[in-house]
Amino acid sequence: MNKNSFNAELFDQLPVVGILRDVSMEDAARILPLYVEAGFTTIEVPINCDNAEQLIQYIVSNCGDRLNVGAGSVIDVSDLDKALGAGACFIVTPVVDEEVISSCVGQGIPVFPGAFSPTEIAKAWKLGATMVKVFPADELGIGYIKALKAPLKGIKLLPTGGISIDNARSYFKAGAQGVGVSTGLFKSELIRNKDWDRLRAHFVAFYQAVQNR
Repeated sequence: MNKNSFNAELFDQLPVVGILRDVSMEDAARILPLYVEAGFTTIEVPINCDNAEQLIQYIVSNCGDRLNVGAGSVIDVSDLDKALGAGACFIVTPVVDEEVISSCVGQGIPVFPGAFSPTEIAKAWKLGATMVKVFPADELGIGYIKALKAPLKGIKLLPTGGISIDNARSYFKAGAQGVGVSTGLFKSELIRNKDWDRLRAHFVAFYQAVQNR
């Protein structure tokens, strides 16, 4: 696969967007092989992290043929330019920003805008969202996703916030087409302690929990 293009087929194999935030380049070099080996296909780096552009470039260079590499927390076109310049092949936003969405759509870049209310979700989809990130999903939980899917059946939802190994599969069963996972996947304690064996085991267990969704 082209290192700078989004592979939808790869994403569909395991529609989990792992959100890698505030890690050193040294730790990233240990984490990424474990993540790929466990079967994950997509990763997001929030653009507001200190080393975001460097980290995106590193992941694209070293894993771009096996991972969809995106940028998150994109709130304006300045962030968007930084993300795309670093090599991100998809964009995630925390809000519905029409300028960012339209720019992505115009360039053929998949975009997952963050929205919460039914009105925001419908607006993001109408503007051309690839999927709509429902954030913060844990505020109203799995039942909210199920309730949204009744009137908004055709809209692809990516709940993010509070997703863990214990509830990820339930979000899929409620109608989500994907999930975004931060600390529920990249365990801060394990990374801080450089406990790579336990992190590997956690990745494998998480993969197994959602692969037969």
